[in-house]
Amino acid sequence: MLHRVCIFCGSNVGVDPDHVEAARTIGKLLSQSGIELIYGGGNVGLMGAVANACLQHGGRVTGVIPQALADKELAHQGLTRLHIVRSMHERKALMAELSDAFIALPGGFGTWEELIEVLTWAQLGIHGKPCALLNVNGYYDPLLAMADRAVAEGFVRGVHRGLLISDTNPARLLERLGSHSPAPPTEKVTRAAPEP
Repeated sequence: MLHRVCIFCGSNVGVDPDHVEAARTIGKLLSQSGIELIYGGGNVGLMGAVANACLQHGGRVTGVIPQALADKELAHQGLTRLHIVRSMHERKALMAELSDAFIALPGGFGTWEELIEVLTWAQLGIHGKPCALLNVNGYYDPLLAMADRAVAEGFVRGVHRGLLISDTNPARLLERLGSHSPAPPTEKVTRAAPEP
């Protein structure tokens, strides 16, 4: 059962209004399901939208933000809890520690990096928490295609490709995360063939 879900998402809203609507929907669903939102602590972009929606429906929201971003007045002041940390590394580590699962909504480099890091940790067996994409209007289709190509090219094992869950429907995605069973990590590494 999920108690806390970490959302990675953009500090901008983007140009597609469906991205904002998806953030609001998942925030509302978390609240209605009694699941605490863990996120990056910002009051802007999709980050602010998901946090505000969760709070508006009576949910609990914990933010984790580095001091440098808090100093720029980007920290949300209405959260259930706000952790101010020293660095981005501490932020990601604490968010991962606090969460039972991870969902990436649309976002940019920071969102992708956060998702890929926790996905890599799952691959290595550092945690067994599910990692997912809310694929709004095909936003993450190129990333999913890249993951499939990495399998075809021999850089990602099929069992590890299965660690990345994707869905277009927020409610269905939360259900899938709640019933997820992690695949056991594999440790086999293919060595480079010796040169003739």
